[in-house]
Amino acid sequence: MDSLSKRMKPEETELQEEEEVDPRIQGELEKLNQSTDVINRRETELEDARQKFRAVLVEATVKLDELVKKIGKAVEDSKPYWEARRIARQAQLEAQKATQDFQRATEVLRAAKETISLAEQRLLEDDKRQFDSAWQEMLNHATQRVMEAEQTKTRSELVHKETAAKYNAAMGRMKQLEKKLKRAINKSKPYFELKAKYYLQLEQLKKSVDELQAMLSLAKGEYRTALKNLEMISDEIHERRRSTAMGPRGRGVGAEEDNVIEGLPTSKLDATSMLKPP
Repeated sequence: MDSLSKRMKPEETELQEEEEVDPRIQGELEKLNQSTDVINRRETELEDARQKFRAVLVEATVKLDELVKKIGKAVEDSKPYWEARRIARQAQLEAQKATQDFQRATEVLRAAKETISLAEQRLLEDDKRQFDSAWQEMLNHATQRVMEAEQTKTRSELVHKETAAKYNAAMGRMKQLEKKLKRAINKSKPYFELKAKYYLQLEQLKKSVDELQAMLSLAKGEYRTALKNLEMISDEIHERRRSTAMGPRGRGVGAEEDNVIEGLPTSKLDATSMLKPP
């Protein structure tokens, strides 16, 4: 080791010391390793989630087919009712949201009117403030807010009426079908209840798959960033070494390039092959 150090040029020794203490290399390598671990873990979790989704889907298909054969024609006959029930439920949710929006718009308008009323009262009580540009600006802003709140309230009130009418119509349709198809509905109820149960379960599993997919994509992005940073650092140090090796008189004939960092490639192709992505 001592003999090797003696044979090294002064600039080579200096560069080696620089590379050994460069914190960027170690930091990016740690990020690369961490990203690799996360990617491997997320890929395993994602595959498990997908397998579970497929298993539940197959189970649902088998169970529901068995019920169809057992119940028979009532499943098909009662479908209009169950569809009307689904539509009524959706209309109910929309009507509830519209009601909340209308109530919120009404409250905002009330607060805006109180603000402008108070501002006008104080303006009348103090004649000096009538010529105060800041106070006038505040009053103008409050007036604009009232106008916007009134427009919002008008729109939300219209939506509220429309969704309420839609909900009432959907409920009316559902009630009619309930009377008309009462026997088929009662007979097919176990089928549609089981179907709804599996639907919710599959929706939750799908959400889990989507979340894991997003986390996996994020981890892969962090891996690519760390790899790119390592390549940039390698290129930067390589360029410095080449400039130093060239010197004021240029490089000697037959001079070879040194490795930039021991164990770290000098080209993007080598870096990619050494740091094999998961």
